[in-house]
Amino acid sequence: MIEGNIADGLKAVGAGLAMLAAVGPGIGIGLLAQGAMQAIGRNPDAAGQIQTNMILAIVFTEAIAIYALVVALLIVFVL
Repeated sequence: MIEGNIADGLKAVGAGLAMLAAVGPGIGIGLLAQGAMQAIGRNPDAAGQIQTNMILAIVFTEAIAIYALVVALLIVFVL
């Protein structure tokens, strides 16, 4: 026998769909690292400045994935 109701199932689906938002930041971080490595390869003297800017951009990109996690947790535990 199936226990629970359709609302609980839809919450789980909604949380899963909210976590799909983490795909975008994952791709973005990969592209950021690729661009930084190419820039460092072309101009090794600017590696420090490039690395600083890359880390800052990765932090902002990762924040989007954290927001998606917060939304998913809100869907599951609050709504």
